[in-house]
Amino acid sequence: MTDTPFPGRDFVADAQARFDALANYQVTLKSTSAGAEPVEVLYAYRKPGFVRMDFIRPHAGATLVYSPETRKVTLWPFGVDTFPRLVLSPDSRLIQGPQGRRVDRSDIGALLVNVRELQRHGDTQIVGVETIGMRRASHVVVTRQSAHEVIGVFRYELWFDASHGLPVKVVSEGASREPIETVLMEDLRIDVPGLQLEPFG
Repeated sequence: MTDTPFPGRDFVADAQARFDALANYQVTLKSTSAGAEPVEVLYAYRKPGFVRMDFIRPHAGATLVYSPETRKVTLWPFGVDTFPRLVLSPDSRLIQGPQGRRVDRSDIGALLVNVRELQRHGDTQIVGVETIGMRRASHVVVTRQSAHEVIGVFRYELWFDASHGLPVKVVSEGASREPIETVLMEDLRIDVPGLQLEPFG
């Protein structure tokens, strides 16, 4: 910890407002979970809920796209426009993350909804300003009250980027403070020009 942010500031609410204002974003997600292989994905999101995930590891080359219009996921295990092409429901276990996360609930907005819910039933602490990679970020901890949890999470640690206000690192923990998942969000680009985004269909 090197600085102390302004007291009383709600970084979670600020991030929600920033997310509500954006049209799309692209980011490299690096996720580690207990008992699971590390996951690295080039992730793209476009409102009102289109998602594209290009896998770097594991399953290098696989691509999946979720459309809120059809509420279906198209999966190309060996790359876009190759055989086979699978059309799946977003609740299919084949495409759920290590913690059961669904692709249609994988965006930053869905994360912030969960954090806000825990925040309403818990305590929020502003730890300070730290460096995550090359970014300055405000470190915030949200801890549940004794009888409440959100999707199995009892505690979130979040680091909100000083420039754009969105999270660049998230750590979730269970009831015994055991780590559930750590997610790094690198090279986050907001409101990317349409021609620079990979297609969502």
